[in-house]
Amino acid sequence: MQWSFSRRAQALTSSAIREILKVTEQPDVISFAGGLPSAATFPVEAMRAATRKVLAERAESALQYGPSEGLGPLREWIAAQHSSDGSEVRPSQVLLTTGSQQALDLIAKALIDPGSRVLVETPTYLGALQAFSLFEPDYVSVASDEHGLLPEALTPEVIEGARFLYALPNFQNPTGRRLPLSRREALATLAREQGLPIVEDDPYGDLDYQGERLASLRSLAPQQVIHLGSFSKVLAPGLRLGYVIADEPLIAKLVQVKQAADLHTPSFTQQVVHEIVSQGFLNEHIPGIRALYAERCGAMLAALERHMPRGVHWNRPEGGMFIWVTLPEALDSTSLLGEAIRERVAFVPGAPFYATAPRANTLRLSFVTVAPARIEEGVERLGRLIATHLEGTAAHRPVL
Repeated sequence: MQWSFSRRAQALTSSAIREILKVTEQPDVISFAGGLPSAATFPVEAMRAATRKVLAERAESALQYGPSEGLGPLREWIAAQHSSDGSEVRPSQVLLTTGSQQALDLIAKALIDPGSRVLVETPTYLGALQAFSLFEPDYVSVASDEHGLLPEALTPEVIEGARFLYALPNFQNPTGRRLPLSRREALATLAREQGLPIVEDDPYGDLDYQGERLASLRSLAPQQVIHLGSFSKVLAPGLRLGYVIADEPLIAKLVQVKQAADLHTPSFTQQVVHEIVSQGFLNEHIPGIRALYAERCGAMLAALERHMPRGVHWNRPEGGMFIWVTLPEALDSTSLLGEAIRERVAFVPGAPFYATAPRANTLRLSFVTVAPARIEEGVERLGRLIATHLEGTAAHRPVL
C-alpha cells in the first residue's frame, strides 16, 4: 500500500537520541546518551502501596474516564506547591498532561502558525524542537553563554512578533546550565515591559544538588509565563504525567486542544501519584535523588579531568543530569559517534540541539544511570578516542 502522507508527516524525522538508544541497549555499551533518570530512584514500594490503596478505595473513579483538566485534588496540590514561591496559583490554572512532552505539543498547536516567530535558547531541548517544528515556525536562536540565555540579546527587533520564548532555566537539557537569579529578574522585567510570553520548561528544578531553588520565571512574571512541570524526574517517567500552569484563558484553549488528542490523562496514574505526593513523600524522596546524582556528576567531572585531552572543555553543573562538552573546532562529534559505539561507549552529538547554526564540535553526556566505576571506564575510552582524532588532525595540518 502506498500511503499519501501529509506534507507535515513527510517533514518528520526520527529523534537522534531515540535512534542512538536503540544501539546502546546492548549491555556491554557504556551509555552516556539517554536523558533517563536512574531506575535506582524509582519508588517501587511507595508505588505499590499507593496502587493497592487506590484500587481498594477508589477503583471505580480511578478506572473511569475523567475530566480533561485532570484530577481535581492533584491540581489543588500542584497549585499549592507553586503558590509557596510568592505567586498565587489557582487550581483552575493547572492542566494535567500526558507527560510534559504533551504540554509542548499542546502549546505548539495553540500558539504556532506556519511562519510564526519562536525564540529559543542556543542550544535548546531537542524534544521541544520536534514538537514545535511540526507547525513550521520561524526559529530565532537567542544568544547564550555558559550561564544560559543572555537577556540583553532579546532586543525589540528580536522580540517583535514572537509568539513566545522557550526557555529551560534550571539545569537545562542539553547543557546542564542554570540561569542566574539576576538574569531571571532581567528576563521577567523584559517580558512584562515588552509583552513577551515565555514558556518555562522546568523538569529538573528539584534536582539542585544543594537543594537550593532559585525563583521561577513564573513567580517573577506570572502574567507572562507558561510554566511546565513533570513527575518524570522525581517519581518515574513511565507514569507519563506532567502539567501546565498558565492563566485561565490559555488553559481553556489548551483543554480544547487536549480533548482532540487524548480526552484526558489516565485517571489511574493521576490517582496513584496524588496518593503518593499528598502524604509528603517527595520531601523524603528527592534528597536521595540529589545525593545520587551529585555523586555521579562528581565522578564524571573527575574522570573528564583525568582523561580528556587538552582543548576539550566542559561545564560543571550544580544540578540536573547533563554535562555539555565542547571539542576543538576541527572535530565533529557526529562523525566520532560511530567509532565511539565500536569502542562500546555512547554519547549524544550536540548538533541536533540547535534550532539554527548547529555547532558540530559539541556533545552531551548524561551520567545519572551509570555507576562511578563504569563512568571512569567510559570517559577513559571516549578521551582516548578524542585524543587519537586530535593527533590525526594535527598530523594533517599543513606546515606554515
